Amino acid sequence: MSGKSVVRNPGEGEAYWFIGGLYEVLLSADETDGNKTVMRFTVPVGMGPPMHSHDHDEFVYIIDGTATYHVNGEMIDVGPGAALHLPAGTHETWTPKTTTTVVITYTPGGIDKFFAKMGEPAAKREVPPPPSAEPDMAALAEEAENYGLHIEGPPPA
Repeated sequence: MSGKSVVRNPGEGEAYWFIGGLYEVLLSADETDGNKTVMRFTVPVGMGPPMHSHDHDEFVYIIDGTATYHVNGEMIDVGPGAALHLPAGTHETWTPKTTTTVVITYTPGGIDKFFAKMGEPAAKREVPPPPSAEPDMAALAEEAENYGLHIEGPPPA
């Protein structure tokens, strides 16, 4: 799709339910010649991702809600309008204090394929019902390695 412009309106594109949150693909790696993936995550309290690092840069913009980011051992409270740049190799996670919506850009792209494989297609574009069981973290960690995502364990207490 080299050099082709992409316009995506709200509600278009793939959407997945993943570890208790809604993960929407705004721009896929395939649509950006692999240069980036842009996603919107809506994550309720208690459903933040495990501690992890990436082989790619991550830019985060907080749309709504509040969260605590854990970045290389430091805790940072963020709210609407906050922006974070997390270079490749940063050890990080985030803990929503309220239902939090973020837009994340990954460079280079490709991580959207991980969410497609490990999530389930969203029945509705809303936060899913709470999971009935804990996710299989070993399976997630193993598959994540194929996409430059390194799951390191639960968020720090």
